[in-house]
Amino acid sequence: MRLDNLDKQLLGLLQDNCKYTNKALAIELGLSVTAVYERIKKLERNGIVKGYTALVDKSKVDKGFVAFCHVKLIQHTQDYVVKFEREVKQLSEVLECYHISGDYDYILKVLVKDVNEFRDFMVNKLTRIDHIGSTHSMFVIGEVKHTTKITF
Repeated sequence: MRLDNLDKQLLGLLQDNCKYTNKALAIELGLSVTAVYERIKKLERNGIVKGYTALVDKSKVDKGFVAFCHVKLIQHTQDYVVKFEREVKQLSEVLECYHISGDYDYILKVLVKDVNEFRDFMVNKLTRIDHIGSTHSMFVIGEVKHTTKITF
């Protein structure tokens, strides 16, 4: 699906606040409420809008410790990759996981309460996944920029 300027503006508004009413979006875009509704449905049907979510302040829910973990597998066979990816998806502490190039195979963004909970996660969950050869962790000192918004 090719996005026109109105679709891009609509996506920007939805990313700013997905709780905008169709009427408010229509006023902002100079469209009818029906036109906005149809555009949103089209974006959803085409998988451009995958869902709607609330952004939670991690420090206010006692999950303020962020770590990034590099993971290297013992081997790069299809079985090892598939098994690792399947198992890491089950770890609630892992917010994001990317298969990457370079010295390591994966990078994980991990969110927990504190360093003790991170240690527990590493010892009792992550390193119990078969075929992990090594890990390397880094801890966030301060968040400089965090956004989920894609700009056009």
